[in-house]
Amino acid sequence: MRTHLLALGLLAGVANAEPVVLEELKLQTEYPVTDMPSGNLSGLALCGETLWAVSDRDDDRIYQLHREEDLLRAEAETFVVPEPPESALPWGLRMRNWAAGLVRGGKLDFEGISCDTQGNRYLVSETRAAVLQVSSNGSAQWLNLPSGLVRQARASGMLLHFNQGFEGIAIDPAGERLWLAAEQRRRGLTVLHRRGSSWRCTGGCVLNSEGGNETSPEALGGHPAPRDFSGLAYFGEKLFTLERQAHRICRRTLSDGVADICWSFAAEALTEPRRYTPNYGMAEALWIDKDGAWIGVDNGSQTRADGEERPVVWRFAAPKGGWSRRP
Repeated sequence: MRTHLLALGLLAGVANAEPVVLEELKLQTEYPVTDMPSGNLSGLALCGETLWAVSDRDDDRIYQLHREEDLLRAEAETFVVPEPPESALPWGLRMRNWAAGLVRGGKLDFEGISCDTQGNRYLVSETRAAVLQVSSNGSAQWLNLPSGLVRQARASGMLLHFNQGFEGIAIDPAGERLWLAAEQRRRGLTVLHRRGSSWRCTGGCVLNSEGGNETSPEALGGHPAPRDFSGLAYFGEKLFTLERQAHRICRRTLSDGVADICWSFAAEALTEPRRYTPNYGMAEALWIDKDGAWIGVDNGSQTRADGEERPVVWRFAAPKGGWSRRP
């Protein structure tokens, strides 16, 4: 009996253990982004050979990023956005989102971008809790998401607060499975499956949700801050979350969204020349491929210690052993 209880205790300890944090990722290249007038870079996606970005201040365009020596030049692709679907968010949140859009621009508040192998780009709107699909020919349509998505997310503690809605999006290459990440208080992951022209929750919409605080990196003061997700990516049958305040990328299982291993990028991101005045993280965009990670920084109106005022995109090398290595 004692042996049985000990085994149960060890299994519980493993289940509740924090994910392993491995080495610091190595920065290969830093690219300031030019010709993106609204700034506020909030999402990245490498679709074929093309790197795309989205700004949460632009409702009618995405940006192709052209590598030119030591910078990325943004070229806009515009589209016509159809009338958004009826929002499932409560009236109070809808009104706050509407007012914020009038003041700052970006009524749809696109916070992430992903793509499938057919050339479709998918943008998640934080203010509408909805997803816009932009096809390869530039036509745009809203996905037919299930009515239970927002209801189940809110029942799990997500999407309850202003400016803390869906912050990341990922889709598998076939365009059959779609994941959305809620930002914080509580942060969490949801999953949807395509059924013809609509999307369904199979066995429930919510993969997981969690609240609480964790300690910020010492360079940001080492103070407790809410756990967050600011970006999401799919690669190799795993999800990868960008955790802005902790300055790390975590690999998560598709079945329950639990993290098993994380990599830090704090050492490179928080060098003195790259520091901003606020004591919170600003990385908001993530894309993972076999060779590395693209991370985009939404600096808003902030200027770095070295004087850089533009949005910045970092290219990090893949970790030792690759993204699929064992913890």
